[in-house]
Amino acid sequence: MITAEKLKNTMRGGAQSFLMLCDDGSPYVVKFQNNAQHLRVLANEWFATKLAQHLDLPVPPCEMIQVDSSLIEATPELRINRGDGIVERCVAGLQFGSRFVGGLFPGLVVDYLPTDYLLDVPNLNTFHGALVFDKWTGNTDGRQAVFCKKLGTTKYTARFIDQGYCFNGGCWNFKIGPASGTFARNVVYKEVRGWSSFEPWLTRVEELSVDTIWSLALTIPPEWYDHDISALEGLARQLEKRRSEVREMIAVFRDSSRKPFPNWLASKY
Repeated sequence: MITAEKLKNTMRGGAQSFLMLCDDGSPYVVKFQNNAQHLRVLANEWFATKLAQHLDLPVPPCEMIQVDSSLIEATPELRINRGDGIVERCVAGLQFGSRFVGGLFPGLVVDYLPTDYLLDVPNLNTFHGALVFDKWTGNTDGRQAVFCKKLGTTKYTARFIDQGYCFNGGCWNFKIGPASGTFARNVVYKEVRGWSSFEPWLTRVEELSVDTIWSLALTIPPEWYDHDISALEGLARQLEKRRSEVREMIAVFRDSSRKPFPNWLASKY
């Protein structure tokens, strides 16, 4: 287990997360159990990240972060704004942490690239895999990504962040529309020419064993889903069923008014 040592900064976003330095020497984006969205957001982040890693998608490593009450009491900024003037102290205990992409070196991470630079991203095709993943997991948020580069290099690579609204956030159901879980800019789908463009991720989802889904689900700390094991079992069963439905969901997006795949070849249906 990793322990938070210091608050570095507050972060944007509805969950009101915090950038914290931890005792392993790394910075993490930390979401608290009493975040402004839902307790299950922590479970979603953990479970979805583990599933994405199993599919070999580029997501930041995640950890369980212990935040002690002494740090919270000594850090007035560790507060959650509920609106209408209601502000509460972050709760102590086990929180979710996502390794901060790029570390603390300025200029190595951006959340937007001009089109020419975006088309030059070496792992741009992983957006195809992210679409498979987001349709399968019922991500009701737009696909969030950041782009990072190493010191002395010019090309950025994509990393997929913020899995909190997979499984429809705190609802743990799968009521999504054609564009749910998709990246806002069609250019990342420019090279989609048929079903083969979604490999190997599509086959990995379709062939993912029930045992693997369940074993990853059981790694979630029970306090992150209020110890409701029956709800967790229901979520795992829904994921099992949806493995065979991903192609249909992608086809619905393909045929939507957005027309995201201009180079899809009809013969490759």
